[in-house]
Amino acid sequence: MARFWSAGRFRLALQRPLVMGIVNVTPDSFSDGGRYANADAAIAHARRLVDEGADILDIGGETTRPGSHPLPQEQEWQRIGPVLRELVRWGVPISVDTYKPQTMRLALELGVDIINDVYALRMSGAEAVVAPSNAGVCLMHMRGDPATMQESPHYTDVVAEVREFLLARADALLAQGVAAERICLDPGFGFGKRLEHNIALARSLEAITDSAYPVLVGISRKSMIGGTSGRPIPERLPGSLAAALACVAAGSAIIRVHDVAETVDALKVWAAMRG
Repeated sequence: MARFWSAGRFRLALQRPLVMGIVNVTPDSFSDGGRYANADAAIAHARRLVDEGADILDIGGETTRPGSHPLPQEQEWQRIGPVLRELVRWGVPISVDTYKPQTMRLALELGVDIINDVYALRMSGAEAVVAPSNAGVCLMHMRGDPATMQESPHYTDVVAEVREFLLARADALLAQGVAAERICLDPGFGFGKRLEHNIALARSLEAITDSAYPVLVGISRKSMIGGTSGRPIPERLPGSLAAALACVAAGSAIIRVHDVAETVDALKVWAAMRG
């Protein structure tokens, strides 16, 4: 695995797992929809996450939960633009969670450091926007699209297929002149995958973390946590922490979470006990 991730203004060392804090500027996110839907609330939440130890902030203006439908780009930017303008002044790595090339362009013009794309830059024009920048890019695996991805996902070998897709997308960016140290991979837990697919992927995560690229995992509060623990979303913190530690033990470099303080503490104890 890479020793650092080159992300815009930052060269992020990966000697320890990094925590990416989630800021959903949406009324309908699956976990905290509506809590930070206006700019002031989102900025205040972002400040709390930094104070709690977040290494990176990930800002999103459109939910991609199962069954969701696309949001017009103008509306997405109205939500996140004011938040990004403030956050890029903080001296903290800022990621924008979007698949829309025009939103990527506007965010990069503001000085955002990372493009986190559930479509892995497959939308027309996305590669052309991101490649000439110096931003880090996270390429995620998703089978289908958010509106229909959970209807009937099927794999012959989910681990091999996810790995093949991610490495192919990384190769496509390398061909566009993107430096390898800018690329991060995300197996996409919960995106076009049944519970058994997610569990198989987690059990063999080393097949992806043994690549040349750092791996980001977003598993916080997701349905696979509920499916294995039987807990509703508000009660999924213990399961989310257990999943985060398992993924870090398997080589994940970045953990994308809602509960930053608790995750930071869990990682500190885990690291101390492992020596």
